[in-house]
Amino acid sequence: MIRNLPPHVLLVLATLLWGGNFVIGRAVAGQLPPYTLSFVRWCTALLVFLPFCWQNLRADWPMLRKRLPMLFFLSLTGVAGFNTLLYIALHYTTSINASLVNTSTPIIIYLITFFVLREKLNRNQLLGTALSLVGVVCIISRGSAAALLTFSFNKGDLLVIAAVICWSIYSILIKKTAGQLPGNTTFAATMLIGIILLFPFFLYETFWSGVHAVWSVSSFATILYVGILASIAAFLSWNTAVARVGAAHAGVFLNLIPVFASVFAILFLNEHLAWYQLLGGAFVIVGVYISAKLPRPMVQYKQIKH
Repeated sequence: MIRNLPPHVLLVLATLLWGGNFVIGRAVAGQLPPYTLSFVRWCTALLVFLPFCWQNLRADWPMLRKRLPMLFFLSLTGVAGFNTLLYIALHYTTSINASLVNTSTPIIIYLITFFVLREKLNRNQLLGTALSLVGVVCIISRGSAAALLTFSFNKGDLLVIAAVICWSIYSILIKKTAGQLPGNTTFAATMLIGIILLFPFFLYETFWSGVHAVWSVSSFATILYVGILASIAAFLSWNTAVARVGAAHAGVFLNLIPVFASVFAILFLNEHLAWYQLLGGAFVIVGVYISAKLPRPMVQYKQIKH
């Protein structure tokens, strides 16, 4: 069903579900520690997803085993790294601010694709990136020139930027492996590897950190949301769309996450939009329009000569 949807619809669906992930991560910050939330999230996702791809996974395993280094980096960046850093960040910053800082993703993707993959960027992408950058700077500085001059930013915002770097690398790797690795079984394998990577941190947090999870109806509902909707449905939508349109083009749509996250945060967490968030968000939305809506080719691919 997902594969039959247009790529732009898939990108909007993924960002809608991830917008909810920001808000839920903030809402349960006092109940579910970050490593526990990330670990249990992916355990839930794997348990739900595995029955649907088990037969194919057994058949594809010889091929996947030959690409274990690539699977490891996909797991490290997209499964373990991004989500864990985000959940840690939400202990220090609001869900609105975290989702807005996340708009730096296209900037990082463009820099990596330009300097590493030698992909050309058109004027629409460059202009959209510049506008997004202005918006992000406004958001993380809280509209304060003093914060810019002293580089005095919230620790949570900086952790979100670290998470964004992980996600940018993951998105580019997904594009590079499109057509080389089977989609569903690769996703299942990266979930399994991600769980293995997170397990020692989960054990430490559970038994030695002094921080304990509080299990309740809301925490179990959170696990179901992040494990099924924000993991399986959103990741499959995102990966399918990236394979079709490329990481640079898809990355611009991540700027829609703060739109959804802000609406959810205001409705359910009583968070409020500050003037600098509104101004930064306006730049982001304009950047999305210029980069993604105008009918011009988003990326021109140039073959690298060896």
